[in-house]
Amino acid sequence: MPHFHYAFAITDIARARDFYVGRLGCREGRSTEHWIDFDLFGHQLSAHLGEAGHVACLGKVDGRDVPIPHFGAILPSDEFWAFAKRLETAGIEFLIAPELRFVGQPGEQATMFFLDPDRNALEFKAFTRPDEVFAR
Repeated sequence: MPHFHYAFAITDIARARDFYVGRLGCREGRSTEHWIDFDLFGHQLSAHLGEAGHVACLGKVDGRDVPIPHFGAILPSDEFWAFAKRLETAGIEFLIAPELRFVGQPGEQATMFFLDPDRNALEFKAFTRPDEVFAR
């Protein structure tokens, strides 16, 4: 599968490093005094100094408000629940705590949302049936 690349704004390199490496468990890639790369489950995140993100709106998904924009990864179910436990242990405050949504429907999935220190919203999910990522 191809790797995904996403660039986003942060206000402090050291704080981003502490969060993404220290709390989320990402591996650090290249960096300068202006940006830092992270390996997020095999995908490249590039955090650049600039005006930090903010939630532009709240979208409705399965009756819940979700922050827009957001980014994250789709994980295998066992990795999702282990990651959720690691985040809880690291003291991450969830916007939406790990839960199962679309229960009994196509695309049933576990999901969780939280913010990084610059208020960039992240979502991680795991599909009950991995072949239903794009189910309608």
